[in-house]
Amino acid sequence: MKSLGIVRRIDHVGRIVLPKELRRLFDLTDNEDSLEIFVEDDKIILKKYAPACVFCNSADDVIDYMGKKVCRTCAGKLHNLI
Repeated sequence: MKSLGIVRRIDHVGRIVLPKELRRLFDLTDNEDSLEIFVEDDKIILKKYAPACVFCNSADDVIDYMGKKVCRTCAGKLHNLI
């Protein structure tokens, strides 16, 4: 894991501030993007949220299909079932 040398304190309600440089690097837009939180051993991992297909869990080429997030491949398979 790469260290960037950035240290931030946790405030009294448990928040941290992501530095502007990191928000810019990961193309995070205030009040628009969301982060997923993962835990692995003793690490907390933040990942920019990308909606995934409800069938195959792929985050590539996801569209809204009848109110659900579905990749185009699975949407095509659904269409062929009809």
